[in-house]
Amino acid sequence: MDIRPILSTLLRHKTAAALIVLEIALSCAIVCNALFLIGNRLDHMQRPSGFDEAHLVFVKASGITKDEEARAVTRADLDGMRAIPGVDSATVINQIPFGGSVWMSGIKLRPEQEDSTLSTTNYMVSEDGLKTLGLRLLEGRDFAASEYVDDGAGWIPSVIVSKALAQRLFPDQGAVGQSIYVFGDKPHRIVGVVEHLPRPRDGGASAAEYDMSMLFPSRVTYSDGGTYALRVHDPARRAAVLEQAKRVIAAHGPTRIISKGGTGTLEDKRARYYRNDRAMAWLLVAVSAALLVVTALGIIGLASFWVAQRTRQIGVRRALGATQGQILRYFQTENFILATLGIVLGMVLAYAINQLLMSKYELPRLPLVYLPVGAILLWLLGQIAVLWPARRAAAVPPAIATRSA
Repeated sequence: MDIRPILSTLLRHKTAAALIVLEIALSCAIVCNALFLIGNRLDHMQRPSGFDEAHLVFVKASGITKDEEARAVTRADLDGMRAIPGVDSATVINQIPFGGSVWMSGIKLRPEQEDSTLSTTNYMVSEDGLKTLGLRLLEGRDFAASEYVDDGAGWIPSVIVSKALAQRLFPDQGAVGQSIYVFGDKPHRIVGVVEHLPRPRDGGASAAEYDMSMLFPSRVTYSDGGTYALRVHDPARRAAVLEQAKRVIAAHGPTRIISKGGTGTLEDKRARYYRNDRAMAWLLVAVSAALLVVTALGIIGLASFWVAQRTRQIGVRRALGATQGQILRYFQTENFILATLGIVLGMVLAYAINQLLMSKYELPRLPLVYLPVGAILLWLLGQIAVLWPARRAAAVPPAIATRSA
């Protein structure tokens, strides 16, 4: 098809053409960045925890007064919870992913080192920690029974680190068998590496920082911030197990309060923790959809206006032998040209908006893949939006169009 008549017509309607180009450009720029932000939020929310989320239940109890027998009470609680039908194993952990307190420590590679190589979070677990939490061991072994110590009662001989932390500390060699210094001048020997072990609060951390943590064989009592973790055989029984675990706690030791924030399933905690990210993603979806609808309506309105204005021109072309398909392709090609101009300008605007977001909110650079995605979306939208006015133009009988002069 010769596009010179199309260009000539557009040049005679510069203002209308410029408005639709700017509308498409603005839509392209906003949609590209919105898709990027939505994808970024979804990736953020779906990062693996390494924990067996489908089978875990957590119960956190807080003492009303100081408990001198906290260690004995904690052991009794664990024994009672392990006896609950459907519970495969139980342990005590000092912190859990997706909220709550954060225990941080600096790591040194040599005892005489003045400044820490880095600071990261440290988990403390009692016996059956890896088994209960479902952490996948990539290298080395689990803690031996002799390596568990009471919290604060002495030196902790061993540590298990996440894969990301192992690669950060020992990039050119295996981490298992290496020593690190965290609590004083005595070394902790790395005995294992797990696939994932995230920070309880990622704070927008990068993928590598999010997954850098370490695990110590240290028994924390309920009165020192310990949380009971129970691995349930059947996920459908988690609610029932949770209620029985509360009754076990009520039956042992002093009166205690069940912490609402630290009690529940890990899946529920993940959902609550990322609720703002999820709300932001849905808001961006709604804004993008509304913007695309407005753009489509603009294209339909402009195309309908041009059809009405060019009735005589369409009739003449039909009288000279133009088919309905040729009239249809004429308007589709016209829209494709306008959409292409708008998309090119929109890509420049998308990059500029991304630069602004990077400088103001420390967002990553917009991947180039989102530009063609936005372009294809706008091209398809333009062709679908112009289809109805174009079909109406193609259906105009030549005689009626000629008499309208």
